[in-house]
Amino acid sequence: MPTPNLFKRALQAGQSQIGLWSTLPSPYVSELIAGSGFDWLLLDTEHTPTDVPQMVQQLQGVAAAQVRAGCLPAQAVVRPAWNDKVLIKRYLDIGAQTLLLPFVQNAQEAQAAVDAVRYAPQGIRGMGGSMRASNFGRDETYVAKAAEEICLLVQVETREALDNLEAIASVDGVDGVFIGPADLSASLGYAGRSMHPDMLATIDAAITRIRACGKAPGILAVTPERAQQCLEQGALFVAVGMDMMLLRTGADALAARFKPSQMTPAASASMY
Repeated sequence: MPTPNLFKRALQAGQSQIGLWSTLPSPYVSELIAGSGFDWLLLDTEHTPTDVPQMVQQLQGVAAAQVRAGCLPAQAVVRPAWNDKVLIKRYLDIGAQTLLLPFVQNAQEAQAAVDAVRYAPQGIRGMGGSMRASNFGRDETYVAKAAEEICLLVQVETREALDNLEAIASVDGVDGVFIGPADLSASLGYAGRSMHPDMLATIDAAITRIRACGKAPGILAVTPERAQQCLEQGALFVAVGMDMMLLRTGADALAARFKPSQMTPAASASMY
């Protein structure tokens, strides 16, 4: 049987899932942060140099992590670089069970994503006989059961997508809709200002609209205050930080403590 997707089941039950956004393309880093106690980790390939072979190692790192006492294993969420049936097939074949697909603009593109994660006759996913997802062919039930454990999340990050939000969220097979604050802000004329009051109000309204469609809303919020606001608004999968920013902030602060003359203005978090 395919591995149970605890992340998907939690979203279906309406349970909030707290995550960490990971842009450092290293299985060593993936294993380290997977042990921290987050419910899920976003393993990015859209804005990182990660490719399919590298992602195999990152998924192995997450699976190998020794989780902090009292916490469940972190669930990997893989973001392909595009809503593309070939990329989707490759990431599913290496064992990704939850995908976050960027730049979904309308219901037709959302339906194309659903079709890409399902085998025929329900979809168009290509058949592979001995891939990692089926334990290299040892799991004879994989083809019949895979769709039950695949979680499909789509990103709404433009004005057009926001206008089509209900149509996108209502597509059968879409489990959750992620609001991309940075790109959505740029599309609405607030580039680099995702914390502008107008943007916060727009995003909060989008979260409510997604919940009204019976789907799970998600977002990345890198300040604790904003993350809490999104959870209270009804977001169900919220990334509350980013590994690169944690490393950068810590390194900059330590360097500034001992070399104050070298201090530079703090990097803005408003892009995320």
